[in-house]
Amino acid sequence: MRIAVGCDHVGFLLKRAVVDHLKSRGHTVLDLGTDSGERTDYPLYGKAVAEAVASGACGLGVVLCGTGVGISIAANKVPGVRAVVCSEPYSALLSRRHNDTNVLAMGARVVGESLALMILDAFLAGEFEGGRHRARVDMLSALDRAREAGGEN
Repeated sequence: MRIAVGCDHVGFLLKRAVVDHLKSRGHTVLDLGTDSGERTDYPLYGKAVAEAVASGACGLGVVLCGTGVGISIAANKVPGVRAVVCSEPYSALLSRRHNDTNVLAMGARVVGESLALMILDAFLAGEFEGGRHRARVDMLSALDRAREAGGEN
């Protein structure tokens, strides 16, 4: 699978570990930056990863900042993206199964490298179950369409 990865300066070191881990698992990685620990703004990278996923250029995305919160908010502004912040594997797995999430956000100041890679593996292992969850995900997609059309949610 092709996976987009992006981070701000706080997530830079963790991003290197995530990219290496994904590649070791046979995934193709689209690294959208940042490429150093020099201060930068997380919305730029959240948006870039989200657009790569929403366009279909990548099947999934991973975004990293200090807490995972800010960059997930940025990613979720892109219609078609369902980004989730996770600090443990169970939520990552269930977010894929129940919410069909397509971008994983983590906080480099919240999770260490080993835990981050466990969360990532759980996220990648999850597959959308559909069924009773389909109607809810369809409702989320309707919210995206309404926002794009400039209408009420």
